[in-house]
Amino acid sequence: MVNLVSASILSSDLLNLESEIRKLESSGVDWIHFDVMDGVFVPNISYGIPVLAQISKKTDMFLDVHLMITDPLKYIGDFDKAGADMITFHIESASDTTETIRAIQQTECNVGIAAKPDTPAEAVFPYIDEHLTMVLVMTVEPGFGGQSFMDMSEKIRKIRRYADEHGFHDLLIQVDGGIDDKTAPIVKKAGAEVLVSGSYLFKVDNMADAVGKLKG
Repeated sequence: MVNLVSASILSSDLLNLESEIRKLESSGVDWIHFDVMDGVFVPNISYGIPVLAQISKKTDMFLDVHLMITDPLKYIGDFDKAGADMITFHIESASDTTETIRAIQQTECNVGIAAKPDTPAEAVFPYIDEHLTMVLVMTVEPGFGGQSFMDMSEKIRKIRRYADEHGFHDLLIQVDGGIDDKTAPIVKKAGAEVLVSGSYLFKVDNMADAVGKLKG
């Protein structure tokens, strides 16, 4: 079973981002999770294409870009050029879901679809057939770091079951929100394979130890 940790740099010391990335590299973190927020789709604004481009120049780590924006289709090419390795967008966004999937597939990026807590598992089923790389199940409401974990185990199980029954055994399921050493076993037992963690990783004294606990 795949078991990856994607560190959300939204929780990092952004004034010392390069040193934070070096810490990720030396602590066993697999991916960098890059949250993009536009202040419209979610009630927060983060960072965007220029910051991603600079990060891409400084590391070979896998760049896991999570678009929490209203019109992701408009920006797929820009995030691809900036160095994204995975582009995940929200099924609830205004962009046509199939068109956005196809646009990402025309780049060299992997394709992910994200679903908010209130969005049922069944909403993503038709798009799994489009050969997605990953489904992101939000375990908090998107927009801010440090929120309390919401147990989405049943949704994870439904998505895993659908993917396996239809031959998409390689589909990754990612979870994002409130993931730490206590909640990681819950989502992994349900079938999640990629754990996004921010506050937990960046606030501990020993990040490598924290990564080890997430991977279990």
